[in-house]
Amino acid sequence: MPIRMSDSGGRAILGAMLGVDCARRGELSDIGRRTIDSAGQVLLGRDDLAANSLKDFSPPELALAVETEEEAQLAVSLLAVMSLVGDALDRVKTERVLVFAEALEVDADYLEILDQATNGDISDATKRLMRKNLESFPRLNEDGIETDLAIPLLPYRDDGEQPDLEARFRALADLEPGTLGYGFFSFIESNGLAFPGHPDGLADGFTVPHDSSHVVAGYSASEQGELCTATFIGAMHPVDPMEAEVLPVLFSWHLDIKLDLWAESSRGAFDPRKFWTAWERGRSMKVDLLDEEWDFWGAAEVPLDELRREYGVLPVEDNLLA
Repeated sequence: MPIRMSDSGGRAILGAMLGVDCARRGELSDIGRRTIDSAGQVLLGRDDLAANSLKDFSPPELALAVETEEEAQLAVSLLAVMSLVGDALDRVKTERVLVFAEALEVDADYLEILDQATNGDISDATKRLMRKNLESFPRLNEDGIETDLAIPLLPYRDDGEQPDLEARFRALADLEPGTLGYGFFSFIESNGLAFPGHPDGLADGFTVPHDSSHVVAGYSASEQGELCTATFIGAMHPVDPMEAEVLPVLFSWHLDIKLDLWAESSRGAFDPRKFWTAWERGRSMKVDLLDEEWDFWGAAEVPLDELRREYGVLPVEDNLLA
């Protein structure tokens, strides 16, 4: 369901996005236009607010147009995304976002991290993003995170192997095709990944909610699939969504910025329509798969179609998956 917002508020936010994209070169880029058009269509349900019909809104004008704190938070989030959709980090665009955030009285860690990253301190900024990402998974044991960010993710190495846990996950292959558990097994197996419990496997406190989100939402393990899945999770799980999910994947899979020595990265996976669709699908979820109360094993035998209806997963055409 599109976000309910006044005509003036929606127009002002999209107009401010236009201003962020134009901040460097003075003209709207093609990806900027597509990002604004699809944000208006997907998030606001407005086909009439195309980028070529908008004017640039100043920070004071935007502050007057938004009506609630929630709208202000949303506006700054969208502006931050807008600053990253080009082909590189851009200090001029970031400064524009920070001025808008000040005018809207929005203060958030992701703004400070974005400020760091575009002001030359990329190393500390990426470490902070990685830490925020790990901390957003409440069932992940964070022991050792102060020493090495990889330690919480790799608990089964160095004599930490748990064969019984790995066997439990492998037994999901015996479930009926079309169930969540069988889909989870197939996702891990078909992508050449290791199951939790195996020395090369990632911690079950991360793998279970993250890869279940892939399966439930229908996104692949491609770079674009990872970007959409993280966006879906960020909109679904209300704990530092920008710094824990959205910025990290835009850095990793769109701007080719490695978050850690062992992390992968690539360029150009951002597709505006797919991105905002993933955002809207996550926002519409009735169940948070990262929540400690969500029971993967209790849901494993349930058909995916049934779970998707229960969880409120918005269906989409295949061309909007990734």
